[in-house]
Amino acid sequence: MSGSISATQAGTTTGARANNAGANNAGTGIGADFNTFLTLLTTQLQNQDPTNAMDANQMTQQLVQFATVEQQIKVNTNLERLLSVEQGNQLVSAAPLMGRVVEVESDRLALQGGQAQLRLPAAGEARRAQVTVQDANGRTLRSAEVTLGSTPMNWSWDGRDGNGAQLADGAYRFTLTGSRADGTAAPVTAGVLARATAVDRRDGEVRLSLGALSVAFDKLRGLAAN
Repeated sequence: MSGSISATQAGTTTGARANNAGANNAGTGIGADFNTFLTLLTTQLQNQDPTNAMDANQMTQQLVQFATVEQQIKVNTNLERLLSVEQGNQLVSAAPLMGRVVEVESDRLALQGGQAQLRLPAAGEARRAQVTVQDANGRTLRSAEVTLGSTPMNWSWDGRDGNGAQLADGAYRFTLTGSRADGTAAPVTAGVLARATAVDRRDGEVRLSLGALSVAFDKLRGLAAN
């Protein structure tokens, strides 16, 4: 699925499923507890000993519990509706990103058309960064040491392993290790640059696809110059 139209249609369909799922969850979670509580309370009232009726204070406490559970169900339902609306807004917001190069937070590189990029920060506490690209089995495919500059910079990977073999497009795990001028370890982070190809709603959240790489929409960090 790609393009803004397909992404929006998918979001609408999935949104309906999410609403149904929310209703089902209410029925099997707190809603089920509410129904059970109501049944127990009714049964208790029907079968109590007329000569030893329920104490008024106890009755009041149970009614308060009854009202509290009912209110919580309504709050949960409203929150689910608000979440569905917010996710719909995210789908609409993501549609113009299709085909654009974006920066996201991830521990995987998106190899697209034999190219992948990281957005490295400017030199600070860390002066150098060691980038290591790995396959799904943890085997090192490419390793490079990069000297950080005075401004943020891009690091590119041509999709080739250490033997020069071209690898298939996909999502490849990477690690990033920073070091100070004296060689001691220093924290460093990087953004992943890739072209957005699709957006949809899965497992209760909006996700952005960058080729084979899929990230939650809230991992979006910005747009890159195309």
